[in-house]
Amino acid sequence: MIPLITHTPRLLILAASRALLTAELHKPHYFPVLLGAALPEDWPPGEYDRPAMEFFLEQLTAGGRDAAGWYGWYALRKAEGDTPRTLIGSGGFMGPPDAEGTAEIGYSISSDWRRQGLATELVGGLVAQAAATGQVRRLVAHTEPGNAGSQEVLLRNGFVATGPAPDGRLRYERAVEPQLPENAAPQPPQP
Repeated sequence: MIPLITHTPRLLILAASRALLTAELHKPHYFPVLLGAALPEDWPPGEYDRPAMEFFLEQLTAGGRDAAGWYGWYALRKAEGDTPRTLIGSGGFMGPPDAEGTAEIGYSISSDWRRQGLATELVGGLVAQAAATGQVRRLVAHTEPGNAGSQEVLLRNGFVATGPAPDGRLRYERAVEPQLPENAAPQPPQP
């Protein structure tokens, strides 16, 4: 099982669970209580929409414990001064890595929290999380051609533009060096 929480200097990044996704979808008034965080007014952000939540919930339900950590993650801004811990974005993987160790990531930040470097920090946390699994060798991300901010986030995190994807979005990739605990053998990518 892979770690289901990670920290960056300003963020706590928490793997989505069936309980959190169920609350988010069906009992939204309980969702911030379960997270222990305030919600921004424009939640959910960007491409993290109801179909994405439903997809993550379906995958976690079907995959059980083995699916944990391979789908949605919540980015919570740590409490600071008068600002409480706040859910500021979402991100994660589109599933476990393929046989070659390639996984795809996505991310979105709530509009009130953009232009503060938090997307860069979230993606950096996801890259570190991918490395910590010992299973990911390459990460892929896609962004719209007109989304210069998202492109910059990827570049700051070591991704390189590899050209257009078949759907017209831009494709970015980066190698991942697995970071394993001492005396641990690398895990083969899951099929």
